[in-house]
Parts: sequence; structure tokens; C-alpha cells
Amino acid sequence: MTRKLVTVTAGMSNPSSTRLLADRLTAAAEEALVERGEKVQVRVVELREVAHDIMNAMTTRVPTGELPGVLSDIADADGIIAVTPVFNASYSGLFKSFFDVIEPGTLDGTPVLVAATGGSPRHSLVLEHALRPMFSYTRSVVVPTGVYAASEDWGAGDSGGRELSERIERAARQLAILATEHTSDKVDPYEEPTSFADLMSGLGA
Repeated sequence: MTRKLVTVTAGMSNPSSTRLLADRLTAAAEEALVERGEKVQVRVVELREVAHDIMNAMTTRVPTGELPGVLSDIADADGIIAVTPVFNASYSGLFKSFFDVIEPGTLDGTPVLVAATGGSPRHSLVLEHALRPMFSYTRSVVVPTGVYAASEDWGAGDSGGRELSERIERAARQLAILATEHTSDKVDPYEEPTSFADLMSGLGA
């Protein structure tokens, strides 16, 4: 059986530390799944590349452009890695908007590894105060270990880089265990989306 892993990264620049962390988590999770005897299919989604489609979906509730394919892969995923930069002590607006356009119930039971990047170590609390509650609300299964990378974790001394690597490997192993056990009988809400006419009929006068 092929396990489907989707990584969502909300970095705003190219390259970005958010994408760097996302790539390291993805590689570690893929390796952990292979070690467990699984075949792995990976998709990495750069949200800035579908930002206009996300905003359109926010206002019309109709996914267009590349967004339907992204949402379909999210619905079909055995594991999701979600990585955001920290803005004003929370996740980015683009990151939140993307998960706001996902149909309710889509993430029910799906394992999610949460991660974030920021300049200061004190922002690591965003994992527990913002990301974990948001994904708990979607009824996804949040991996016990979240990963936060501050500026000093990117090679500023052996201890910082080593500790980040250890957190990445631990979180990836936990995601692999949950993804291997993941089964889903959910109906993909994007295979038969609600028609525009039905959406309009639900609007009051």
C-alpha cells in the first residue's frame, strides 16, 4: 500500500526557512515510513503559489485553478505536515485561510505534524497555543511532537542544530506510526463539490 504524504508550507519568500524546515520534515517522514516497509507518495504544496486561488475560495466558496487538486490530495492524505512562519505570535494569514477553505470533516482522523519557524525561541509557544488547538478543532490527530525552528537553530552552534535534528526525527517517526495505522472511509468532498446554484440558494434574501 502506498502512503500519501502532503506537506503544506506557508513560507512567503523563495528560499525560506519555512520551506527548509518543511523539506527536512518531509524527508525524515518519508524515510521513517520506508523503514516501516511502506511505499510513499509525497506532494509539497507552496501556499504562496496558490494564494490567489485561496482568496477566491474564501470569497466564493468555490475552489478554482490548482486549488481543487490540492484539496483533493489533502482529503486523500495518510499524513500531513503543516509548516507556517510566525507572524504577530501566531500562524500566518495565508496558512489559516488555506485551512479555512477545507471542507468540514476532511481532516477528521488524519495525522498532522505541526511545525513553525520564527526569529525568536519564545515564539515556539505558537505550536501549543495556536496550531495544536486549530487542528484539534478539525478532529485531526496531531502528532505529539511539534517542531519549532528559531533563527539560532539553523547551525548557530552544534547544540542548536543537533536539537532541531532530534526534534525533526522524533516528530517524523511519530507521524510515520500514525500514518501507517491511518485508514479512511471518508468521501472526498471535492469529487462532487456543491454546485454554485446550490451555494447561492442557501443565501438569504
